[in-house]
Amino acid sequence: MALRIEDYAMIGDCHTAALVGRDGSIDWLCLPRFDSASTFGALLGDEDHGRWLLAPKDEVLETSRAYVEDTFILVTRWVTESGEVEVTDVMPHGDRRADVVRRVRGIRGRVTMKQELRVRFGYAEALPWMRQRPDRHGPALVAVAGPDALILRGPELKPSDNAHRNEFVVTKGETVDITLTWYPAHRQPPEPLKIDERLRHTKKWWSDWAAQCTNAELYHDQVHRSLLTLRALTHEDTGGVVAAPTTSLPEQFGGSRNWDYRYVWLRDASLTLGVLLTHGFADEAHAWRNWLLRAIAGNPAEVQIMYGLSGERRLTEWELTTLPGYHGASPVRVGNDAWRQYQGDIFGEVMIALRDARRIGVAEGEFSWPLQRALMTFVEDNWSRPDNGIWEIRGETQHFTHSRAMIWAALDCAIDGVRNYGQEGPVERWEKLREEIRAEIEKRGFNKKLNSYTQYYGSETVDASLLLLSQIGYIDANDPRMLGTVARIETELIQDGLVMRYLTQTGVDGLPAGEHPFLACSFWLVEQYARTGRLSEARALMDRLVGFANDVGLLSEEYAVKAGRQAGNFPQAFSHLALVRAADAMAAAEEKAAFVAS
Repeated sequence: MALRIEDYAMIGDCHTAALVGRDGSIDWLCLPRFDSASTFGALLGDEDHGRWLLAPKDEVLETSRAYVEDTFILVTRWVTESGEVEVTDVMPHGDRRADVVRRVRGIRGRVTMKQELRVRFGYAEALPWMRQRPDRHGPALVAVAGPDALILRGPELKPSDNAHRNEFVVTKGETVDITLTWYPAHRQPPEPLKIDERLRHTKKWWSDWAAQCTNAELYHDQVHRSLLTLRALTHEDTGGVVAAPTTSLPEQFGGSRNWDYRYVWLRDASLTLGVLLTHGFADEAHAWRNWLLRAIAGNPAEVQIMYGLSGERRLTEWELTTLPGYHGASPVRVGNDAWRQYQGDIFGEVMIALRDARRIGVAEGEFSWPLQRALMTFVEDNWSRPDNGIWEIRGETQHFTHSRAMIWAALDCAIDGVRNYGQEGPVERWEKLREEIRAEIEKRGFNKKLNSYTQYYGSETVDASLLLLSQIGYIDANDPRMLGTVARIETELIQDGLVMRYLTQTGVDGLPAGEHPFLACSFWLVEQYARTGRLSEARALMDRLVGFANDVGLLSEEYAVKAGRQAGNFPQAFSHLALVRAADAMAAAEEKAAFVAS
């Protein structure tokens, strides 16, 4: 059975990622891309659905692990009665290959290591043909099924019960290297990796990238690791940012709220770009904007809320029968039918990201402003449509207040491009529409009796996304209407001290009720508290939230407070970018408070 979600650490090469458990088992890996079919799928089942275990044979007395400095090179150390050993797990960067390196090093005494390899291509649908291959560099095991092939180099393994196993001893100062390489089955296996060279390069690449960061004063370590995580989830070739490297980790344990997050949401990618820009990473702005231009090229009426890593449009959702789900939570889904939805808020997020890039000096390219003009044409023609909202409800579409406010923000950004940066556009018409939308929001999306904005027009409930209204500049954080909305959210949506997205029991999303608090929403509340001077409450909530990260600093989508465990897909870009924004807001608020006090 898979471990608790927080018991995994991620390694990655900016093309895909693997989840490595505290027990030394790689239980999730899709090769060669984030959205490829799984090769190791035990995360969504058990060991027979694919895994690669490397750990001490004898009882482990103590386990510790950490990343090497500012990298995704993971070092796990185990202590047994007979000695101490460490395993360095890394996916080397920058060689246009899909490799996993597992380096075993003896620290003290003698430790017997056990290894078990179960390759299951195609989401555990394909049991590969395995054979030992003569290799001038040492023992090699080849696995082939359909289009996929792997070669494993290291101590020789023996077949047993649809697995390959071995044991070997490491003593103090001894090093044993094991490498696994994916390649297309119709080609010959790649040459062995130059391990020391690639490890040095990988460490330097991550460290050089991290060195560009303009560090946060508050929560430095958590912000730094979050920014690194966002980079690791960005596909190097295409510039697309996946929401998470996993599919179907449940929002409700044992339930059906299981979704595939290995795609690029315009919302998530735009917000990720925003925090990267804030911390000094302008190159990512160019890469993401180029991805955006390619993905949504063509008729703006056909813009989608999400795409594949290379801009693929058709992400048809289907249910797997070969993987039973994380601890039995089914169905396991591949693809995501949210690509068919209309979500008005994405226009605001995209335009805000492009405005922020413009403000830091990223010049408009040949197609970037025409793209924004085309998006505004679509907004003008469709702004009054009901939509599926930020949470991708699968129930009846509504006039969501947050979506309308984000459309207001899209127009505001377009107006900024004309008024302040000399771009061309029908600015008077945009300004008139912007004010028309504001008037509608105030009339239909604000409930005077409740003194609060509402989830959608005519409803009497709130939604955590309303916390974003002040962040996008629609309303001042201290405005009585905003404060009234915050009070309603505190009353209605806080569960176990954390913020729920909305009340699932209302049936608005068309799904069975029940989920755990959404971490990003609680970070939004931290930001709101900071902006309104509630610094002690902001600090208390922030301290609690960063405490939910696992031992290597990674956060999932949600947190089950009573069970004391992470829930949902992992690691989650949305949670990490919200952490960075909250820390930045707190730093600005505390600096302002200190200035006023002086």
